Amino acid sequence: MQLPAELQQEAQHAFEQIQHAYSDLSHWSAELQSQLSRVTAMSHFVKEALLQDEVLFRTLPDRLALSSRSANYRSELSLLLQSCSTEADGHRVLRQFRNREMVYIAWRDFVGNWSLEESLSHLSALAEAMIFETYQWQYQVCCSEWGTPCNAEGEAQPMLIIGMGKLGGGELNFSSDIDLIFTYPENGETQGARRSIANAQFFTRLGQRIIKALDQQTFDGFCYRVDMRLRPFGESGPLVMSYAALEDYYQEQGRDWERYAMVKARVMGREMYPEYQELRQMLRPFVFRRYIDFSAIQSLRRMKSMISSEVRRRGLGNNIKLGPGGIREVEFIAQVFQLIRGGREPSLRGRGLLETLDAIQSLKLLEAGEVNQLREAYCFLRRQENLLQAMADKQTQTLPEKPAEQQKLAFAMGFEIWQDMLTATEQHMLNVHNVFANLIGEDEEEEETNPIAKHFNELWDMADRAEVVEHILEHDLKVDNPQQKQTIIQQFKADLAKKTLGPRGREVLNRLMPKVFSAIYEHKDAEFGLPRVLHVLHRIVTRTTYLELLDEHPAALTQLVRLCTASPMISEQLGRYPILLDELLDPTHLYNPVPLESYKTELRDYLARIPEEDMEQQMEALRQFKQTCILRIAAADIAGVLPVMKVSDHLTYLAEAIVDAGINQAWQQMAAKYGEPTHIKDRGSKGFAVIGYGKVGGWELGYNSDLDIVFMHDCPVNVYTDGKKEIDGRQFYLRLAQRIIHIFSTRTASGILYEVDTRLRPSGASGLLVSPTDAFDEYQHNDAWTWEHQALVRARMIYGDSALQQAFLGTRNNVLCKHREAGTLKQQVVEMREKMRDHLGGKKSGRFMLKQDAGGITDIEFLAQYLVLQFSHDKPKLTRWSDNVRIFESMMAQGVMEESQAMALTHAYTTLRDEIHHRNLLNLDADVADSKFNAEKAIVVKAWQEWLG
Repeated sequence: MQLPAELQQEAQHAFEQIQHAYSDLSHWSAELQSQLSRVTAMSHFVKEALLQDEVLFRTLPDRLALSSRSANYRSELSLLLQSCSTEADGHRVLRQFRNREMVYIAWRDFVGNWSLEESLSHLSALAEAMIFETYQWQYQVCCSEWGTPCNAEGEAQPMLIIGMGKLGGGELNFSSDIDLIFTYPENGETQGARRSIANAQFFTRLGQRIIKALDQQTFDGFCYRVDMRLRPFGESGPLVMSYAALEDYYQEQGRDWERYAMVKARVMGREMYPEYQELRQMLRPFVFRRYIDFSAIQSLRRMKSMISSEVRRRGLGNNIKLGPGGIREVEFIAQVFQLIRGGREPSLRGRGLLETLDAIQSLKLLEAGEVNQLREAYCFLRRQENLLQAMADKQTQTLPEKPAEQQKLAFAMGFEIWQDMLTATEQHMLNVHNVFANLIGEDEEEEETNPIAKHFNELWDMADRAEVVEHILEHDLKVDNPQQKQTIIQQFKADLAKKTLGPRGREVLNRLMPKVFSAIYEHKDAEFGLPRVLHVLHRIVTRTTYLELLDEHPAALTQLVRLCTASPMISEQLGRYPILLDELLDPTHLYNPVPLESYKTELRDYLARIPEEDMEQQMEALRQFKQTCILRIAAADIAGVLPVMKVSDHLTYLAEAIVDAGINQAWQQMAAKYGEPTHIKDRGSKGFAVIGYGKVGGWELGYNSDLDIVFMHDCPVNVYTDGKKEIDGRQFYLRLAQRIIHIFSTRTASGILYEVDTRLRPSGASGLLVSPTDAFDEYQHNDAWTWEHQALVRARMIYGDSALQQAFLGTRNNVLCKHREAGTLKQQVVEMREKMRDHLGGKKSGRFMLKQDAGGITDIEFLAQYLVLQFSHDKPKLTRWSDNVRIFESMMAQGVMEESQAMALTHAYTTLRDEIHHRNLLNLDADVADSKFNAEKAIVVKAWQEWLG
């Protein structure tokens, strides 16, 4: 066919460039010179290679005289590499060898004097020679540096390089990546060097050198883009694995797409075939199931959906590989039959596509006419792909848009005009797509009923493709900060690759994750929900039962997303203690916390299921009860069912119930060992009390509050226990208190119960851990500081019998009602407030510290304490309550404070508490912008000036 006029000028110009560079063309025949002008007109790659490589120019006629070159690739390259004394020399040899042979292949493609099969065979053989001879060269170099890797019997161990995809199938295209997996037979150590290293380390270093030799860009270019992402665990997995590790991975965690990939797997280097057979036998049950495997259809449908989405997303209608009816669909059709029936039909286990189409036709799995259409389309499109890439040695499958490039491709394909080639291309692709659609089924109907669901499937399937996920988030789901969200999703999936899930777990996860994304992105605060929900899933993903719970109960998944989105505290709890997920099953139960008066009985019933003597399980049960209750309180809080004051009530009553149960557990242990102190024999009580200070004393506990407590007893001196191992009664109570603290503070699988702080006891950390009632009374009257009396304002008994209750209340009332000199009290309270502010750290620039800054919560608390201490000698009813809200109500009722001021302070107090509480749920610090809460700050500062200024 005559070169079109449009290309003749370009052919002439290219020929003149070569003539100018090499004046002597005498060794080129007239036929070859004619081909030279035609080929260089169509291929910039060939022209540039000839201009830059004189050796290639001189030797190409001799090369082209041979009908095949692939048989000598390895021997020629091996000789060249043996002569290399440095790594740089080797890299240069590899790149020159690759370019020279690629020019030969491109030339014959453009001239059209061989078949597609010959072209693909040469491309694949060249890549295999380059890979394997690089391995042989570098293996020797590495052995000289680190010794020879050997197994336990001292036998030298090779590294096998498995070619995947088109390389494995012997159908590599002109500018293809090469997908590889590295493996070796057995673990062991190197021998023959001064210092041995593990085989795994040796082969990892070897693998890195091979990749560098082939992939690194140098002055001479590069050989191949090496892709190692098909290996077990992808990019996050080890570069090289032993046979045993490879087998374990594919049996336990192998995914459907890895089955597809493994169909074409082939070891590089024919001498490795015997070594590879053992591994191939190990992997065959993973790839080819013994039965007819129709379960693959669902996975294939999902892959089809991903292909369609990729086409739409990137506008690939003119892409002859990924577009509808493109090369990928032909490959996919072949793999459908290989995976479904390959276990029963050996003829379907071939690696090559054309041989698989022959087997499909022989087995009558498709109509003969359909197979012929697929074969013709495949050959046409693959030849077109090779020519397209050989024009500039670029990896592309998109038909050109520039008229000049279109003309070149059409002519190379044997068409006089572009439109004729385009029509033929479209007809071939239409034929393929019709077979493809009939085989797998279209999913338009599903997409019409739920168009968004498709995006969530893609979001999971394509999680490791950054640009795809980002596109879906930004354009389809309209998400803010798509890049950030993409990173979170990609990292989550990469982390999962390191976990042992098993086939069942992965199957459930693949069903569940699109539902998870759907639930997250239905929520208005999805940006918060995404990382928190994925955090929980990451923690529970190896427990398939929990995944199934969420998959089978949509309401539970909805609750999980709702709670995690609202509170990182809850997501952390659920991640840490997955048993709490059971609570999500019943929303009516979840959003109804235990009634305040029922916490003790509920806990008693909860513990009754566990033998009393099993202290470890009793301690675990206390923690699980607390976590379950807190989850329900937080759920009700988030849903707006409970106001903040009620939340604190629930948390406080829960703490009291746990204190009660913890004391009972500790008492049983102590009594079993020592008996009981004799002074309580007829009392029906323990003679022991717990005084709650601060937040627990004021019914103001938060989700993460410590317990500030003081232990008391009323055991006289010279009382002993009545057990076989008798001890002093007061010693008994000391050990009891130590045991209680142990029960609360020990970290079990379910964490700790509460942080317990006992420093408010008489004489602080240096004082007795448990105070006798008389000693407590004497200390408070004679030795306590003013700040300790302030603390007493917010103290109440949270455990103890009536006798101890009376003793404590008597001490508290008497101390609080003492007459105090106003000026001195005011000075001491103000000094203590300033000291506390200094001690608790500096102010954040531009922020209002809700607790510690002037006008904050601590000012309100100090004001309440000051007023109680100042006026109770005259108005003893002010001592009745230990919580701030009711203290201000008492101030109003007793005429100490104007109603307007008391109400304003109460409003400021509850408002600031609400904000702290909200920030606690979000795991945020208790500070806000300086500009916030100005009205509340002003009220508090004004009251402070009035009373304490």
